[in-house]
Amino acid sequence: MSGEEAAAAVPQPPEEENKEEEVQQETEALEKPPEPTYKCLVLAAHGGYDKVKLQVRKGSPTPASGQLLVRVRACGLNFADLLGRQGLYDRLPPLPTTLGMECSGVVEAVGEGVTDRKVGDKVMVMNRAGLWQELVVVPANHSFVMPEGMSFEEGAAFLVNYITAYMILFDFGNLRPSQSILIHMAAGGVGTAAVQLCKTVDNVTIFGTASGSKHETLKENGVAHPIDYRTSDYVEEVLKTAPKGVDIVLDPLGGSDTLKAFNLLKPMGKVILYVWSVCNMPLATLVQDLTGVKTHSCLITSLAVGSANLLTGQKKNLIALAKTWWNQFSISALQLIHANKAVCGYHLGHLDGEWELIAGVVASLINLYKQGKIKPKIDSVWPFEQVGDAMRQMQDKKNIGKVILVPETPKQENKEEN
Repeated sequence: MSGEEAAAAVPQPPEEENKEEEVQQETEALEKPPEPTYKCLVLAAHGGYDKVKLQVRKGSPTPASGQLLVRVRACGLNFADLLGRQGLYDRLPPLPTTLGMECSGVVEAVGEGVTDRKVGDKVMVMNRAGLWQELVVVPANHSFVMPEGMSFEEGAAFLVNYITAYMILFDFGNLRPSQSILIHMAAGGVGTAAVQLCKTVDNVTIFGTASGSKHETLKENGVAHPIDYRTSDYVEEVLKTAPKGVDIVLDPLGGSDTLKAFNLLKPMGKVILYVWSVCNMPLATLVQDLTGVKTHSCLITSLAVGSANLLTGQKKNLIALAKTWWNQFSISALQLIHANKAVCGYHLGHLDGEWELIAGVVASLINLYKQGKIKPKIDSVWPFEQVGDAMRQMQDKKNIGKVILVPETPKQENKEEN
C-alpha cells in the first residue's frame, strides 16, 4: 500500500466529515436558484377592509391545455369586488378566495393547443374572480391582446367598464344621434366610459349625476348638465332642461331610483338597469337578522342590487338590504305596452359563457381606442399592500375614473420615498 492510499484509508474525524458536508450543502444552496414566490390578495372572511389579506405563495402555476400563465402588472377594482368582500356577490367561489375580475400583464407560458397567444404578449384578462395575484392561470379566450401604446394601468381599467358601457348603450339602449341620456355615477369607471362612448355619437345630450366637486371634470369630459345628487333632486333638474324627459337612463342604483328613471323616460325610452350583484337569501333569514324574530317563511328573495345604494359601510348593511328589497321596481307587461317604454337588465358576470359575443365588443372598443375616441381615466394606483385604502377610495366615492391595484409599489411612490 502506497503512502497516499494509506492516508486515504485513515478515517477522518467526525467533526471534519460534518464540516465537509456543511460546506457541500452551502455550495449546493448557493448554486440552486431560490423557489419562486408570488403575491396574492385573499378574501379570508366577509366584512371590512381588513378581511382582504396579502399572502405570498411558493411555486409557480402551470397552464393546462388551452390556458395561459400571465404575470400580472395591474388589476382593476370594481364594485363587484367591494360587494364580494361584504358577501353580497353571488359569483364568487367559496372562501377563502381571491377577488379580481380584470387585470393586465405579460404572457409567461402557454398551454397545449394555444396558437393565438405567445410568450411575451401583453394582454388584458377578464375572469369571474381570482385575478388579484402576481401570477394567474386563465383560459386563453379570456385574454385580449393590448393595443400598441396602451399602458398596463389602462389595460386593467378597460374591459369591465367599457364592455358594460358599450353593451348597455348600443346593444340595449340603441343610442342614436340627437338623443338624450341620464348617466348616474358619471365620474366612476362605467360612467366615464359611458360618457366617452356617448361622444362617439353626434349631438347626444348628457345629464350626469356626481358630487359637486367632480362637476368641472364632468364638463371637461362632455357632460352638458352635471347634477349634484347630494344637494338637488336630479329628477327636477333633468326636467328643467328636458321637460319631456330623456331617451335613455343608465341605472346602477336600483330600488326607488328605478321608478324615478322609468318616469323620466320619453315615449319609446329605455331604462337599462345594470347590477353588480344578485343576492339570494330566504326572506326568513333577512327578517331574523333584522329583528331577531324567527319566522317559517321559505320564500326566497332575490335582490338585484344597485351597488351605490347598497354600499353604506365596510360591512353588509341589513337595513340597506331590506330597503332595497322593499323598494324593488316592479311593472307588468301590460303597463309597459301602455307606457311605450322599455326596461332592460344587464349583468356582465352572467355573460361569462358568451366569449364570442364579448370578443366582438372588445374588438369594437379596441378600434375606438386606436382612433383616440376612448381612453381609460385612471383615478389612482395602489400597491397590493394598500388594498384597504384602495377599496375605501372607491367605496367613499372619492374616485374620478378607475382605481388600480399593482403587485409592486408604483414608481412614483418609490421616488417620493427616495
